[in-house]
Amino acid sequence: MGIKQFVPVLAVLPMLAGAAFAGDAENGEADFKLCKSCHAVIATDGTVIQKGGKTGPNLYGVIGRVAGSDPDFRYGESLAAVSETGLVWDEENVAAYITDPKAWLEEVLGESKVKTKMTYKHRKNADDMAAYLVTVSPADS
Repeated sequence: MGIKQFVPVLAVLPMLAGAAFAGDAENGEADFKLCKSCHAVIATDGTVIQKGGKTGPNLYGVIGRVAGSDPDFRYGESLAAVSETGLVWDEENVAAYITDPKAWLEEVLGESKVKTKMTYKHRKNADDMAAYLVTVSPADS
C-alpha cells in the first residue's frame, strides 16, 4: 500500500474507534428495571432518578468513579481489591463487568478464585446499560 492509500485509512481509524462502543442510553434506561432490585440511582442532592434496592451500591456517578469506592456501600473482597488498583469505571469496563462479573474480576485481578456479590449477568445490551449510566453521572466525572 502506498502512502496515498494509507493516509485515508488513518483518517477513518478514529471514527471507527469511536463507533466501536456506542450503546443506546434510552434502551439502557428501559433495561434498568433489571437492576432495580439491587441498585438505585440517587443524585448527591438526594434526587431519586431511579428507585431501587440497596443490596448494591448507588449507581449515580458510577461512570468516572473508582471501582468499589462508594463510601456508603460495603464491597466484596475482589471488588475492593480492584478499587485499590485505582481502576475507574468507564463505559467499556462497566459493560464487561455487568456481562459477567466473575470473569471480569478474574481478568482484572489476574486471579481465578474471585468472589462477587453481583450474581446477575446482563447478557444482552450491556453497552446500552453503560451508555445509560453515563447519563446519570455528573458532567465533571
